[in-house]
This record gives sequence, structure tokens and C-alpha cells, in this order.
Amino acid sequence: MPRPTRGPLATSQGRCPSVTPGTGAVVTVAVRLWQHQQQRMPQALERADGSWAWVVLLATVVSQGLTLGFPTCIGIFFTELQWEFQASNSETSWFPSILTAVVHMAGLGMCFSFQSSITVLGFYFVRRRVLANALASMGVSLGITLWPLLSRYLLEDLGWRGTFLVFGGVFLHCCICGAVMRPVATSVAPETKECPPPPPKTPVLGCLAACGQTIQRHLAFDILRHNTGYRVYTLGVMWSILGFPLPHVFLVPYAMRHRVDEQQAALLISIIGFSNIFLRPLAGLVAGRRAFASHRKYLFSLAVLLNGLTNLVCAASADFWVLVGYCLVYSVSMSGIGALVFQVLMDIVPMDRFPSALGLFTVLDGLAFLISPPLAGLLLDSTNNFSYVFYMSSFFLISAALFMGSSFYSLQKKEQQGKQAVATDALEQDLFLEGKDGSGKQWCPEIMYVTSV
Repeated sequence: MPRPTRGPLATSQGRCPSVTPGTGAVVTVAVRLWQHQQQRMPQALERADGSWAWVVLLATVVSQGLTLGFPTCIGIFFTELQWEFQASNSETSWFPSILTAVVHMAGLGMCFSFQSSITVLGFYFVRRRVLANALASMGVSLGITLWPLLSRYLLEDLGWRGTFLVFGGVFLHCCICGAVMRPVATSVAPETKECPPPPPKTPVLGCLAACGQTIQRHLAFDILRHNTGYRVYTLGVMWSILGFPLPHVFLVPYAMRHRVDEQQAALLISIIGFSNIFLRPLAGLVAGRRAFASHRKYLFSLAVLLNGLTNLVCAASADFWVLVGYCLVYSVSMSGIGALVFQVLMDIVPMDRFPSALGLFTVLDGLAFLISPPLAGLLLDSTNNFSYVFYMSSFFLISAALFMGSSFYSLQKKEQQGKQAVATDALEQDLFLEGKDGSGKQWCPEIMYVTSV
């Protein structure tokens, strides 16, 4: 069989390029044409604070509602899973703790959607970054509102296995949200550098050494060592998380233990989420004002303190209407935490190091999320009293708020004293002039002219 000849392409208006018979040749020519076109056409980059930024914000709202809002509905399945597997409270608590920890620290599953959306949003918004973070956290509020209602509805008809199967299909919408997040153009022009000489031959690094270099490149351990504000904030948030997720996990079982109807118990979580829909943007607007720009870390500490004090009210009574009032007050503090947690981090570290700082921040927070519910479940098994769980939550939150507030205040005082010392030294250097011969220094005399008596 004679081989087909490859002649020049014959093109005409309205027709595709034609080649001699041979499917492989057609595919090869088409791929080459596409590659040539891609090389000639530069990729369009989106600009910050542009119209596409609002599309990215909408995608971030959806992705946060799916990822961060989902763990709050686990309390709906707590009693069902405990009865299904005949497990203790401590054993059942590992389910929400592992789920939440993986979302924050593992790079697996929902963590890809959560961290990438937060990082990209910081690059898309510059002037309205605080408002954008607050609106994005509103997606968590929507998730907290809708996930418990959907969970309760599906659990009655499909059971927990069928419900989780439906949830898997719902989470596929994160793929659409990720497709929306295009690269952002930066104002810095790319530098053209000559290729460095090839390095000398060295033995191949072991797997452990290569992993260590990768971790140092993508996690901000250098910022943790040298940036005191980042260290204080990371440790304070990590300590507060030991108590923060406990109401989301144990509020529904706590209400059902005190003979509150299952539908009403699930409604409590939805009340928290529905209130946050309106409170989080309001908190973002307040925190975004210039008057509060330098005080956002104190507002965050105050929100954590209020959150801890609110849990004491929940521990005092399990009446349904008392719990409704608790959820409303709890929503106020939770909205402040949700609207400011990532914005304060952006204020503390430079934006070019924010992705790596966020990575280490969420890894350490994930460790706290992993420990907190099983520790509370162990306390519940030993005491058989839900009130101690809320007391435990209040202790961690209140102590974390006091630690962050006092530490930030002392750091600010030290910074002000340093600036005053620098200003004083500069003033003395201006007044202290060198002599003409250069052998010594003399004070510049102050001359006063009397122009009127």
C-alpha cells in the first residue's frame, strides 16, 4: 500500500484545511495549528478590582458554603451514627473532627476548594478586600442555614448513607467554582534573567530531604519565627479552635437530650446560619472603615471573647426558647469571627507571602480541629453532662481572646516606643553637628530674634 504524500495545505474561505488521506496526518496538522495559534495569542489575565472579580466572589461564596458550611451540620447525624455503630461520644466525635481537620490542613478533598478560593480572592480585591472577605464568608452562613435543613430532610427518607451519596453530587459544584478563578494580572513586569550556570553534580536528595525542602517553600515557617504578630495570632486562633467548633457538634444532641424535638433541634443551627447572612456583611462594612483599619485585630479578639461568654448562657439552660436566644447572640460573635479571621491575617503578613502563611495557619488550626471534638466527647463520657462541654468551650475561647488582645496591645506599645526612640535619635542627630575641623562635634546654637516687644 503506497504511503500518502504530505503536500501543502489547501485552504479556502469557509472550508477547513484539507490534507491527503490519512487520519493521523489530519490530527497532527490540527494539533500543530492549534499550538502555533496558542503561541501567537497571549493568555488574557484578569485585572484586580475588575468586573470579573465579582464573578470570582460569587464562586467563593458558593465554594465556602459547600466546604466550610458542611461540617456544621454533622451534629444532625451524631445521634444516628452513634446508634448505628454503638459507639461512645468520644468515638463518634472523631467523625466531625477528622472531617473538619482534613478541610483545613490536609490538601485533600474540600481543602483544595477552600484554600484556593480564599487565596485567589485576596489577589482579585485590593481596595474592597475587607468587604469581599465579609461577603465571601456569607457563603458559610448560607451553608450553615441550608445544610441542616437539607440533612434533616434527606436523613428521614434516605438514611445517612443515601444522604452522604447525595452530598457527594452536590460537592461537584466546586469544580465549576474552580473553573471561574482565572489568573490575575500583576503590576510587576516579569524580569528577564540570564540562565544561571549549571550547578555542580551533587548526589540526589533523599525523599525525606526533598519533602523537607517542599514544606519549607510552601509553609511560612520563617514568618512564624520572625513575625511576632503572626505567631501570636496563629497560636491564639489555634487555642480558640479547641472550643469554637463544640457548639456546632454538640448543640443538637444537647437539645435532643433535653427533649427538644428533632426538627426544632436542627432549626437551631439554621438560625445561626440565617442570622449570619445579614450580620457578616455588616461586620465587614464596619471593619472596613478607615477608623477601624488599625484595630481589626482587637475587634477579632472581642468577637472571640463574646463567643466564649455566650456559651455560658447555653450551659445554664436547655429550654428551646433560651437556646433560640443563645443562637441569636452567638450569631453576632460568630459573624465577627468569620468576617475578620482571614482579613486580620492579611493585615499581619505581606500579601505576597499570604498563600504560604495561610497554609501554615490552616495546618495548625486543623490540628486543633482534630483534637477538640474527641476531647469534648471524652469529657462527656466521663461526666454524662453536656454543660461541661460548653464550659470547656468557654474556657478556651475566653483565654484565647485575652491572650491575643493583651499580646497585640503590648506589641503595639513596643512598636510605638521604638518609633519614638528612632524619632528622638533623628532629632538629636539633626541638632548635633560636626565641627569644621572634623575632630569633634558641637551643639548647634539656637538663635532667637525678637521682632516686637
